[in-house]
Amino acid sequence: MLKTNKIEQVPLLADTFKWLFFALLVGILAGSASAFFLVSLDWATHFRESHLWVIALLPVGGFIIGWLYHRFGQDVVGGNNQIIDEFHQPRRVIPFKMAPLVLFGTVATHFFGGSAGREGTAVQMGAAIADQFTHFFKLKPRDRRMFLVMGISAGFASVFGTPLAGAVFALEVLILGRMRYEAILPAFFAAVIADYTCHAWQVAHTHYAIPTVPPMNPQNFLWTIPAGICFGLAALLFSKMAHFWQNLFKNYISYAPLRPVVGGLVIALSVWVFGITKYIGLGVPTIVAAFSEDLPFYDFLVKTLTTTFTLGAGFKGGEVTPLFFVGATLGNALSQLIPLPVALLAGMGFVGVFAGATNTPIACTLMGIELFGAESGVFIALACVVSYLFSGHTGIYGSQIVGSTKHQIFLRKKTRRIGEL
Repeated sequence: MLKTNKIEQVPLLADTFKWLFFALLVGILAGSASAFFLVSLDWATHFRESHLWVIALLPVGGFIIGWLYHRFGQDVVGGNNQIIDEFHQPRRVIPFKMAPLVLFGTVATHFFGGSAGREGTAVQMGAAIADQFTHFFKLKPRDRRMFLVMGISAGFASVFGTPLAGAVFALEVLILGRMRYEAILPAFFAAVIADYTCHAWQVAHTHYAIPTVPPMNPQNFLWTIPAGICFGLAALLFSKMAHFWQNLFKNYISYAPLRPVVGGLVIALSVWVFGITKYIGLGVPTIVAAFSEDLPFYDFLVKTLTTTFTLGAGFKGGEVTPLFFVGATLGNALSQLIPLPVALLAGMGFVGVFAGATNTPIACTLMGIELFGAESGVFIALACVVSYLFSGHTGIYGSQIVGSTKHQIFLRKKTRRIGEL
């Protein structure tokens, strides 16, 4: 047990108000940035769906995004992985230009018809904004890490409307199998303030519902295991394909701005050939439908392909909302085989695939409870944990450090980073 002769509560009180002040700054700025981003994304989506001809310009949009990053964003192109690297090995303050570049790149990706998400954008904006205070307050490396955590927490919480999940995600995502408890106070403060700020701007989030939750009896308990395994394998497939397309484009197209041109051409042609737009953009209408309607069993595979291809080609955006799509539609398909309510399976997949792809089962469990209610909490938790185990030592964030292996049978593994596995 930690022993001290000092009265801990006095310095702790001062520390609490210190981080409350900093969290107010980060939370208000990151929450406002997320609100603006969500409104812009909603406008871009509605314009594209009302003027489908704009999808033909996806290669042009891809070149603009690629050229901007090639010309002005070489030092921020690492995205979420760059933020994780800076936490573990601080080198220099993340340039503020990461925020406007990723904001423009993501909105443009959705405007022209790419398949991407929004979490990566919100996290990068939050971290870039928070890290600017490093210079302003002349922070020590220890405090700078706390600001990066606050930025991640605030961005995630405000873009999804899930403050508990946002705070825990920021603590859990940095090191696989470990959590940074010294940052728990600023993470929660920033998440709550950012979420409140986003709502204060009258920006709403999508509502999901699981109307019927069966009792957790032995039969239903056992049925959650194969469902969780499927979600973990889907997460593994998504992660592997994301790295595959990224490496393929880098190996065969040396000029970076040309990569999204080629990728955009392929996606635009596929939309024209098949005459369907449900697999581009965020795909929120399909996610909502997965909770109540019968959908084609292959939806999750097509979304996996289109999203990993889009991001691998160099377009901007996050992976999480597409992971929600993959998980919800996979859960919908599994309802034909597993005797659980379709809405429950869709909700389990919604967060389960996310848990496996990001290696954050606790944050995803909390997200499921925040989004769907506590009644489904046990099913959600089991799906997230099993998916986390069966997704293997991989993930969409290659810079995650393996702090603790997922199972004791892997204790002899020497690899330190997800990207090296």
